[in-house]
Amino acid sequence: MAMKSLTDLYIHFLRDVLYAEKQGMKTVRRMSRRAENDDLKTLFTEQADDTEAQIENIEKAFELIDKSARGVRCEAMDGIIEESKDLMEEAQDGAVRDAAMIAAAQAMKHYEITRYGTLAAWARQLGHEDAAKLMKDNADRDIAADKALSKLAEKHLNQQADTLAA
Repeated sequence: MAMKSLTDLYIHFLRDVLYAEKQGMKTVRRMSRRAENDDLKTLFTEQADDTEAQIENIEKAFELIDKSARGVRCEAMDGIIEESKDLMEEAQDGAVRDAAMIAAAQAMKHYEITRYGTLAAWARQLGHEDAAKLMKDNADRDIAADKALSKLAEKHLNQQADTLAA
């Protein structure tokens, strides 16, 4: 699709983030199965479930502009996911793998937060206030998820991973 207007960019970014969310959800579910720490397993499961609501918000944003909700390959998210797979394979100890998976999940969340901020701003500019609210809701969900991951890491997972080298 040629991008000749802000509307074209908006649609492209909606498709990009739809793909990113769907791929990210699969990866976080995989991380949940690989996590050693029970709190992390639970957090990943909750985040994957919450992603379903985010996908619904994206689909609603497509409906508001009478476009079909279909994703477009997001190479940035593919790269983040590939790195997360490498980290899960290379981290030998469960605590180290848990710390690595938190970092990878946060990288996914940070990417999504930037996309949602941009989409919300563009939706407002284009007069799609309802869509802007949906994108802000998605950004807020990702910000909360990022904070929860940081809290868990700083509470004890990073320390557990660090004591293994001693």
